Amino acid sequence: MIPLDRLDQITERFEYLEARMAEGSGDIAELAREYAELRPVVERIAAYRKLLSDIEAAEAMLDDPEMAELARAELEELRARRPELEEALQRALLPRDAADRRPAMIEIRPGTGGEEAALFAGDLLRMYQRYAEARGWGFDIVELQESELGGVREAVAQVTGENVFARLKYESGVHRVQRVPETESGGRIHTSAATVAVLPKAEAVDIEIDPGDIRVDTMRASGAGGQHVNTTDSAVRITHEPTGIVVTSSEKSQHRNREIAMEVLRARLYDIERRRAAEERSADRAAQVGTGDRSERIRTYNFPQGRMTDHRINLTLYKLGEVMSGDLDDVIDALTADAQARQLAEMT
Repeated sequence: MIPLDRLDQITERFEYLEARMAEGSGDIAELAREYAELRPVVERIAAYRKLLSDIEAAEAMLDDPEMAELARAELEELRARRPELEEALQRALLPRDAADRRPAMIEIRPGTGGEEAALFAGDLLRMYQRYAEARGWGFDIVELQESELGGVREAVAQVTGENVFARLKYESGVHRVQRVPETESGGRIHTSAATVAVLPKAEAVDIEIDPGDIRVDTMRASGAGGQHVNTTDSAVRITHEPTGIVVTSSEKSQHRNREIAMEVLRARLYDIERRRAAEERSADRAAQVGTGDRSERIRTYNFPQGRMTDHRINLTLYKLGEVMSGDLDDVIDALTADAQARQLAEMT
């Protein structure tokens, strides 16, 4: 049973925001953001309240001999709809991750598999770039180290847009590929892997970094003959002494490299804080979907069979070409629904 007083509070807050926006008072952008978040919830509340009202009216009609048969049929239909509406409303009322609205940093690195792993890491980078483009997000590659054959040794991209982290946060982990490598002349299928980490972008107000805790080194950018090779000491490496985190950026501008490296460092430190808080809240966190554990094998891309399998929810899609072209909504929607179901089960 959903507490009706809680629904009243949400509706009253929505009406208050609506009135403030009509007056033009306060921080309009912040009011509009909260208003937009509450609107689908309030619409579900209205539908649920109407259902309850219709049930009550039909029950009252049972006392009328002339209307009783019609009322019984209507009640059966209304009561059958109630569980579905209640579950949809409960999902809408689930507490949201505070980081869901934030932009995200995606870090991709090859795992086991040598040059083939680097080529697969490049495929993943392009997959996420196409997904971002399809959703109208910004996708800015801030660090790219390429291999000799055009693969990726390391890539860091910043993704900006609406609810970016909410959509991408389940991508963290080990992605495994099974295919015949371009470097394989015998036609044998190889298995290799790449690691993906998705971090919510942190602002300076979220994480305060003591200048005394970091060491900044400049160096000459290098690579496999790509655009990041230059002859000046513009690349920046920042080492965070307390955690041992090392971040590099190899763009042409040393000033911009320092900004990028600090953004990535801040995101990593913010992620550490979020993980620590999550572990304190949930003893069984490691068993949940979307833990972001980079050692966890989350997905297999099997090219000979044209399938993609997400092992966390046992989902298999036989449309690997579309997935690699950035069509990720089916798997992300399924992961989101599974995570919400787990939250509902825990609350129950």
